[in-house]
Amino acid sequence: MPAKELLHNNHRFSEFDLEGRVYAITGGGRGLGLSMAEALIEAGAKVYCLDRLESPHPEFLVAKKRAEEDFGSSLEYIRIDVRNNTEVNNAFAAIAAQGERLDGLIAAAGINHLQSALEHSQQALDDVMSINYNGVFNSATAAARQMFKYQQKGSILLVASMSGLIANKGMTSPVYNSSKAAVIQLGRSLAMEWGRHGIRVNSLCPGHIITPMVDEVFRQNPAARATWEAENMLGRLALPEEFRGTALFCLSDASSFMTGSTLLIDGGHTAW
Repeated sequence: MPAKELLHNNHRFSEFDLEGRVYAITGGGRGLGLSMAEALIEAGAKVYCLDRLESPHPEFLVAKKRAEEDFGSSLEYIRIDVRNNTEVNNAFAAIAAQGERLDGLIAAAGINHLQSALEHSQQALDDVMSINYNGVFNSATAAARQMFKYQQKGSILLVASMSGLIANKGMTSPVYNSSKAAVIQLGRSLAMEWGRHGIRVNSLCPGHIITPMVDEVFRQNPAARATWEAENMLGRLALPEEFRGTALFCLSDASSFMTGSTLLIDGGHTAW
């Protein structure tokens, strides 16, 4: 919303209002993606969560009910594989066609694989890169294609990781780290391409979050949690819901002059 309009608006923090807007979130069936989806529906948006899970986490149904009953918005689930570009484009086309608009995307689908570089299989390399990079690329371009079609300005947030900036002690995952670095650079590149069309693109680099993916790291390396907590300035790991505000800021008009940026939110882990 332009600054002049904000000056004459009597609604509190109207730049965060998402009423009538439509968003897609890949990796939205659980964890970080679902927490971000809840923030958007509470602001009035209609949100579609896309994931490869047969069915979303039970918390999704709770969030869906809250969306409809408490906020007058909606939360829907679509099963897709972000590696399949045709499938992704078809899903985004169907979403946008319903209201002839798509206001943005959070690309949060991702996997990890703990393996040293010399022991890393080609198959595991392909799996990680195809979801973490190809999947993000597929999702971002599919979203932008619909935004161009309906001449809809908006915002795209690519979920990378602080692992795209550093190598984490206790987590031997060279391909995962590399895939997240690629996502950061993709965000800058897409921001350059689409900025003049009103589409902003930014990347988010979270620190360690307690999610199913991180739980798997702890299962394979039980000492990792104590190491990560000790090396964090806050002395703890993050919870998915601590990124709700980030999602709302990045997808709303509150961040209208931000594009090509990388948000590092890691509890001070990389600031020592």
